[in-house]
Amino acid sequence: MFDRRRTIDDLEALTGVSWSSCQRILKEELHMKRVAAKFVPHLLSEDQRANRLDVCRGMKDQLKTDSDFLSKIITGDESCCYGYDPETKQQSSQWKSASSPRPKKARQVQSNVKTMLICFFGIKGLVHFEFVSQGETVNQRFYLEVLKRLHDAVRRKRPELWRSGEWLLHHDNAPAHTALNVRQFLTKNGMTTASLVYYRLAA
Repeated sequence: MFDRRRTIDDLEALTGVSWSSCQRILKEELHMKRVAAKFVPHLLSEDQRANRLDVCRGMKDQLKTDSDFLSKIITGDESCCYGYDPETKQQSSQWKSASSPRPKKARQVQSNVKTMLICFFGIKGLVHFEFVSQGETVNQRFYLEVLKRLHDAVRRKRPELWRSGEWLLHHDNAPAHTALNVRQFLTKNGMTTASLVYYRLAA
């Protein structure tokens, strides 16, 4: 079937075969059933998949020497929060055979209504979040201020990590995160670089 999203009504109109016959052929002869697409945040390229696999393997190796490794990580990222008009499950479902993979779909097209959210979380849940004001840009100056507020949030909300000084900040390589001023700030405040681009923030 070329377009697996076609409904039985569509097939009836295209082929001239009755609705019940189309249903019988699909289910009894082709052994197909209609399923909703599995939601994934992004449809990754092969290089992106390979990179993620390397990172996961590195984390697995790290866990062999430090069983508490994951509990020390605080991950942060920015994301635009949009208003969506998403497809229903019925709209995104399609026919599949027993051997064919489940379909996937990426995020819906964003609406014009949006705001930027910066969020930091760990294994025990949310540590710090803030919305970026309308017209504000997440540049190195802005991100430095966010890091200061995060540092204070860890002291208040994760005192055990604060006391030990063994918590790790994980953020991506966005320009605001890797800017010289940000790296200088991390160094000045005793934040040393660890493996897998995690940063160790000392109290």
